[in-house]
Amino acid sequence: MIAKLSGRLDSTGLDHAVIDVGGVGYLVFCSARTLSRLGPVGGAASVLVDTHVREDAITLYGFAETGEREWFRLLITVQGVGARVANALLSVLSPEDLTRSIAAQDRTALTRADGVGPKLASRILSELKDKVGGIALGPAAQAGSAAPAGASVPASGALGDAVSALVNLGYGRTEAFGAVMTAGKELGSTAGASTLIRQALKSLGADR
Repeated sequence: MIAKLSGRLDSTGLDHAVIDVGGVGYLVFCSARTLSRLGPVGGAASVLVDTHVREDAITLYGFAETGEREWFRLLITVQGVGARVANALLSVLSPEDLTRSIAAQDRTALTRADGVGPKLASRILSELKDKVGGIALGPAAQAGSAAPAGASVPASGALGDAVSALVNLGYGRTEAFGAVMTAGKELGSTAGASTLIRQALKSLGADR
């Protein structure tokens, strides 16, 4: 089982790279995000690998970071999400973005990826909403996240009402979720929806 490759970047394509390790070229399928971080052809390259073994093929999928590989493994557990769709999602959303989008139940964010329509996006949100807490994002990402991994906004109550209000004002659901969760931490659990909205709008205004 191959878990990591380090060598020279021989070539790249739209969805793959060939890494030369001791004279052997390994074809590794990658997201656009990972491909952009491999550096120039001819230079040193290293990727984490998830190896898929079938009767007729051994396929390698490469990742620039642990969080991306963990998300890939989680995404392909969802019915209808194969390796190609998982890499498409990882091409448009970083591991941190995926965590926030799942927590916020932001279907629109997921449909930015090729091959992900509203129905599949809804299935991903439903099946993964309770599983994102185990993803290894790394200390920097955890510190910068507005909401704890695995947290999700309730459908009703002050937090849910505040998120819905901000979405109705034109903010993206993930953006609104992050601002409301931050406001909730600052104001405490007794804060009402209107107070949460005012505090969230202040932070959203400061970010723009």
